[in-house]
Amino acid sequence: MRQRRIHRRLAAVASLACLLVLTPATGKADNPIVQHVYTADPSPMVHNGRLYLYTGHDEDGSTNFTMKDWRVWSTVDMVNWTDHGSPLSLATFSWARKDAWAGQAVERNGKFYWYVPVVNNATGRMAIGVAVGDTPTGPFRDAIGRPLVENGEIDPTVFIDSDGQAYLYWGDPNLWYVRLNSDMTSYSGGVNQIPLTTAGFGTRTGDAKRPTLYEEGPWVYKRNGLYYNVFAAKCCSEFIGYSTAPGPTGPWTYRGTVMPTQGSSFTNHPGLIDYKGGSYFFYHNGALPGGGGFTRSVAVEKFTYNSDGTIPQMNMTTSGPPQIESLNPYARQEAETIAWGSGVETEPSSEGGMNVGWLENGDWIKVRGAAFGAGPSRFSARVASASAGGTLEVRLGSANGAVAGRCTVPGTGGWQRWTTVSCLVSGVSGTQDVYFRFAGGSGYLFNVNWWQFS
Repeated sequence: MRQRRIHRRLAAVASLACLLVLTPATGKADNPIVQHVYTADPSPMVHNGRLYLYTGHDEDGSTNFTMKDWRVWSTVDMVNWTDHGSPLSLATFSWARKDAWAGQAVERNGKFYWYVPVVNNATGRMAIGVAVGDTPTGPFRDAIGRPLVENGEIDPTVFIDSDGQAYLYWGDPNLWYVRLNSDMTSYSGGVNQIPLTTAGFGTRTGDAKRPTLYEEGPWVYKRNGLYYNVFAAKCCSEFIGYSTAPGPTGPWTYRGTVMPTQGSSFTNHPGLIDYKGGSYFFYHNGALPGGGGFTRSVAVEKFTYNSDGTIPQMNMTTSGPPQIESLNPYARQEAETIAWGSGVETEPSSEGGMNVGWLENGDWIKVRGAAFGAGPSRFSARVASASAGGTLEVRLGSANGAVAGRCTVPGTGGWQRWTTVSCLVSGVSGTQDVYFRFAGGSGYLFNVNWWQFS
């Protein structure tokens, strides 16, 4: 029997209400960027013209930091996000016990290295492991079969300088770094501690044990010769602050606030990157139905650096960044490429990648900014159903908008027994948002693997 995750039943009912509450007047609410699972601790990376996002995964209904795996997402337009599933979990590390917390991935020499903190089963302490994959979406494997470094602290961030030297930073309550060797799985020069001075990381009042604002979650990078360390500051609730330095190890100078304390999560976690001529700041909050400090969701804002290289202060929004290029509906698109959805889930597909599933009557998916031009005449989708199937409705403008076409989905004899259905469509032209609404009787209707207009 198929069992849906706990919070989706709430979200299926509450998503529209949430949109009514959170959506600005434009009706373009796309933050948080993922709605069908809780995500946290964003780590963006650009590869071959595509932005990949590595996140943690808060379990539904969690009342602690209950996290068992990590997830990967990607986009080319900053609004439609493709779900690549979970190519890395606690089970990847035979020596790990629990706590799949905040990590970061980076590419080097055609390999992808993902640094993550987990509890070492042998010691009971937090340690930093490293996984390696041949593609940005994995699968990932334990690179060395043991912790890379262990001192009981968390939140690794990795940075490769312009001279080729790679650094791994981490720490809570302290801040540490090692110089990674070119193999990215060993280091030289020992474990080094960065002094947390008030000049370098701001002044915290009321806590003699932690005199600076630095709390956790460092994100280190270089831009125009200046080194940045953006971090979660002053628990709890946290805000995002940052420091800069002339070199990768300092001396650091505190520069101020990137994002003040906002949202319904008492933690936050930064990830900053430049992509296709824009600068983007990733963070998390508790904005989804059922969300909070242990059920978080990743969001993103576009920003512009000040002329002197400082980062402007920004606020959480529900609109997110603008779409930077239109989506091509005449190319085959994965059904798990979503700008916003209600009631949907994803799962690994027998045909590779992921598929959308657990669809019930009234569930829907929004795909933003599809460039139809003069307009298609036909729509096709790859579907499967172990039940009686249902109807895949193509709608325009909203989940209840004008119907452009209806495809009948038959029972196929299994949730992974795939067939392709097609139907005529009309009245579709220009660039607009398209909605796929799923209709039928009670229970689960069908799965969708991909779709395409022609």
